[in-house]
Amino acid sequence: MGLSRAELYAAIRRDKRLDPEVSQRTLGEKYGVHRRTVRQALNSAVPPPRKKPAPRASVLDPAKGWIDAMLREDLAAPRKQKHTARRIFQRLAQEHGFDLVSYSTVSDYVALRRPQIQVEDQEGRRHLAGMVPQVHLPGEEAEVDFADVWVRLAGEVTKCNLFTLRMSYSGKAVHRVYASQAQESFMEGHVEAFNVLGGVPSRHIRYDNLKPAVNRVCTGRSRVESERWTSFRSHYLLTELLGTS
Repeated sequence: MGLSRAELYAAIRRDKRLDPEVSQRTLGEKYGVHRRTVRQALNSAVPPPRKKPAPRASVLDPAKGWIDAMLREDLAAPRKQKHTARRIFQRLAQEHGFDLVSYSTVSDYVALRRPQIQVEDQEGRRHLAGMVPQVHLPGEEAEVDFADVWVRLAGEVTKCNLFTLRMSYSGKAVHRVYASQAQESFMEGHVEAFNVLGGVPSRHIRYDNLKPAVNRVCTGRSRVESERWTSFRSHYLLTELLGTS
């Protein structure tokens, strides 16, 4: 049984210690190794790590990018429209003129890469997912909207309109129920909310395109307000009318 590299290095170093005059050539001939190996053993008792051979190029390498692209197309495709290994093998020949490998080679690669690409896609989505926190200061901002609400009046279920003004920082909200979303209800809801809260938001109130306040929706966030609403805002010093949609 031959010596391991560690044992070989130990033997060379032992011989040199016993006979300091022995030459590297003699040690090389004794153990059947190159003088470079002898020099390495004399310089260090620990053999250097073996260099890993470079991976051999695969005949399939030129086509791997095309195959990966087809498999990524499958991520959003219905199940019955996903590529089979046979279809990929055919497309390589028809669309790319690539016919240097057998079907089994393509099939083995597809079986390996398909789950890997699915994991890569999931990881990418996980990294992209996130949120941008909103920062609100106390008393600065509020949101206003109407929502449908069903109440029982005189024993009958009746559809009404729920006015809500909600403070963005604290989440404190004031609710009032009205028979309609008329401008009178809209303004009265504000007055009720300001009375309950003891003041008016100092920065702005956010609105959707509520008809009682808006005559016409323009491009982006621009709005044409009704005259009565403009006067109402002016009275309460509401500085902005912002649309959230």
